[in-house]
Amino acid sequence: MEFLTTFTPELTITSPGRINLIGEHTDYNMGYVLPTAIEKKIIFKFQKNGSDSACNVYSETYDTGFQLDLNTIARSEVEWENYILGVLNEISLRTDKVRGFDCVLQSDLPTGSGLSSSAALECGLAFGLNELFDLGLSNLEMVQLSQTAEHTYVGTQCGIMDQFASVMSKSGHVILLDCESLEYDYIPIDLHPYRIILLNTKVSHNLASSEYNTRRRECEEGVKIIQRKHPKIKSLRDVTEEMLDASKPEMDSTVFNRCSFIVAENKRVLEMAKALREKDLISAGQLLYAAHHGISKLYEVSCAESDFLVEFSKDNPDVLGARQTGGGFGGCTLNIVHEDEVDTFITAATKAYKKEFDISLEAFEVKPSGGTSFF
Repeated sequence: MEFLTTFTPELTITSPGRINLIGEHTDYNMGYVLPTAIEKKIIFKFQKNGSDSACNVYSETYDTGFQLDLNTIARSEVEWENYILGVLNEISLRTDKVRGFDCVLQSDLPTGSGLSSSAALECGLAFGLNELFDLGLSNLEMVQLSQTAEHTYVGTQCGIMDQFASVMSKSGHVILLDCESLEYDYIPIDLHPYRIILLNTKVSHNLASSEYNTRRRECEEGVKIIQRKHPKIKSLRDVTEEMLDASKPEMDSTVFNRCSFIVAENKRVLEMAKALREKDLISAGQLLYAAHHGISKLYEVSCAESDFLVEFSKDNPDVLGARQTGGGFGGCTLNIVHEDEVDTFITAATKAYKKEFDISLEAFEVKPSGGTSFF
């Protein structure tokens, strides 16, 4: 792209991926989640280009880019472009201050890994433009417009967790977020002498977008059935096990299983927050295994590769717990591993995974980190 020959960035922003310790698919059900940002990130470099509406976006990591005109923003046939276009569209509904700009991206976030590279892309762009053009958007406004952009331009009816974690995270903490009220609390996370190790299955979760929306509809169907007996219920967040059991005869088994997972997962998030506050690492690990069982058997968003790695970890006394993290159908498993045995565990898991699936496993440690910020 021609602009690269004279590109001189005025502003550099770093926007992180995230892990969710526990609380999968509870965000769009108005429940609780426990995410944090990680060190892996997307770096954005911005410059104003002096034009009124011409913009250039280029990814150094993938050697691809595109041009756009702020006056004619429309959905693209190229998926990743829609994360950019959606954010620009949402900003345009709030302010007319944005002018022509150039943006160069670098990323060390593995795409399709369940680490929310999409939210990092959305939030980093919004944060950078907010600063570059003095738009006056609050952090929460940037979170919310990024979520809406994913709904409208990408087509994934995601909850607010990924964007919230990408912007609002605090180093050394997880966020206990109430997705209904958006009240949140920072909880220190001290796993010593254990570390958080992610094993990337390398399995693409291209089913995730359509199946994600299907799961959301199934949960909404369950709520409508429960509302016949409990009209004040607004979401699965308000549903108890007793309420769910009372409505079970009116639900098909799939809808009941989806609802059952969400109700139990909300309880697990609060139990995990308590375990972290008390540094009860044994309970924390058990909660991860319980969550994965629900992810796999009740919500059915796991895959053979993730299930294999979680089962493999159970045979290792130096692993406290593991589960698939992210939207599902691949991505990473999150493992809490004793620091003295990290290398041994990774070597053994890599060997077993290669033998089972003929796929080379990718492993890395993550640490709870700060949110989107100046680089």
